[in-house]
Parts: sequence; C-alpha cells; structure tokens
Amino acid sequence: MAIGIHNLKPADGSTHRRKRVGRGIGSGHGKTSTRGHKGNKARGQVNPNFEGGQTPLHRRLPQVRGFKPVNKKFYALVNLSDLESSFEAGAEVTPESLVELGVLRDIRDGVKILGDGEITRSLKVSAHKFSKSAQEKLVAAGGSVEVIAVEKRR
Repeated sequence: MAIGIHNLKPADGSTHRRKRVGRGIGSGHGKTSTRGHKGNKARGQVNPNFEGGQTPLHRRLPQVRGFKPVNKKFYALVNLSDLESSFEAGAEVTPESLVELGVLRDIRDGVKILGDGEITRSLKVSAHKFSKSAQEKLVAAGGSVEVIAVEKRR
C-alpha cells in the first residue's frame, strides 16, 4: 500500500467514540445517564473542591504568616578570606573584577564585603556595602575602602 497523506489514519486503539448519554435504554447509557441514583452528583451540584467530607486541602495546609518586602535588596556576599586568596597586594577590587576572577557569579543588587577571615594584603576595595569588621580589617592592613552608591529601584 502506498504511503501518502490521502490514506493516513490514527493508530489502532488511540481514538475512542464519544460517550453519548441519555439516548435510551438500548444505548447502555440511558435513564440515569451513568450518574447513579440521587444525590448531589446525580443532580449536578457538586462543588469541585469538595473532598467527600475529608478535611479540605485549604484547611490542611498551614497559613502563611508575616510578609515579604517588595523592595528587598539581595547582596552578593564576599568574605575577606576570598579577597586574600584571589588578589595580589595593591590590587584594585571592584564588583566587576570579582565576577571576572570567578569569586562571584552575579553582582545581584550589589556587593557586600564581610569580615570573615584575615587579610594581610593592602587592597583598594570598592563595593556597595561593608560590614564594620571588614572595614576595620581592610584599613588596618593598609588598604582603602570605597562605598559605591546603590541604585534605587523604581
């Protein structure tokens, strides 16, 4: 048999005839039309969320409490130990240089330098935020700290 668009047909068993209910006793789907006897289901009034008397899902789940601030800023965090291992003495550290060296994957809403670890090298660090301990350690090591202004969201 030649294959062509004129003799295409669906695979065996993949299609089904539509169930025609309420068409007489001989159809097998007459009288109660496959709905059984009496009750809400037979009369077409069942709430789709009704779970048969079981405690409904919306009452089983815990309520969400508190709130989520809409304008919360998410800072990319960098520890002093990361700067110590990634930069030479006298280097200039910027958010872009942190991404280039692979210390950060993404700057997000800004970069914050945290004071975890020790620093012995003198670095010129530019970031959007600094923890107090990080600032003190950088200045004590002979480096400098420059705060970049954070852009406001609209």
